[in-house]
Amino acid sequence: MTFTPNKNMSDDELANLAPWSETVQDGYYGHLKKMCTFVLIWVIILAQKLVMYMNQIESLIDKSGLLLTKNAIENGVSKHSLYAFIRENHYEQITQGIYASPETWEDENYILSLRCPQGVFSHDEALYFHGLIDREPITRTITVYTGYGTARLIQDGIKVFTIKKELLMIGKEEVVTSMGHKIPVYNRERTICDLVRSRSWFEIQDYQTALKNYLMGQEKDLNRLMEYAKMFRVDKKIREYIEVML
Repeated sequence: MTFTPNKNMSDDELANLAPWSETVQDGYYGHLKKMCTFVLIWVIILAQKLVMYMNQIESLIDKSGLLLTKNAIENGVSKHSLYAFIRENHYEQITQGIYASPETWEDENYILSLRCPQGVFSHDEALYFHGLIDREPITRTITVYTGYGTARLIQDGIKVFTIKKELLMIGKEEVVTSMGHKIPVYNRERTICDLVRSRSWFEIQDYQTALKNYLMGQEKDLNRLMEYAKMFRVDKKIREYIEVML
């Protein structure tokens, strides 16, 4: 801030004005300097926090390059920092709440298990995982409890079966996909029960091959199979197959 002397001022008035004007000017620049220092400190702190968040987000990315919004938020990452990271690193949205790096090879089964945590891979999907059929299913197949929202899954081409809620977890186990992710799948015995219960849904070749491979294979538990068969009311039919094949 500066002052322009009046041309009518006397020499004494001008002499008295000079130091006062310099004092005001010094105060103005001193205040401006403090403000600039404050802004600089604030920018440095903000940058440090951003770097901290970026490092934290990187630690939440799984080995296949997937980033889950839910995990980031639960670990204290702000949505602003999260979406800034996604934009700057060109992550692609796979589905709601799941983003993948440009280098990611998609593990469709794992992503589906994240989308539908209540679902269990079943029927031909489970048969293939257990090596009971040779042909890999073209579409994904899962089972959920009756009443679970399935419209979006069906719209996306997923085959969905429903079961009473108390039967959903019977025979559930985990297998590891070819990309190293754990996903929920029904065990062999539950899968055979589903096969028989839904036999009209299967191609006859796959149906017969799966039954034969299970009953003639070493990895079978007939006691558990019959226990499950009673729960799902297919014990009579399965007993007939056992008597014929064994």
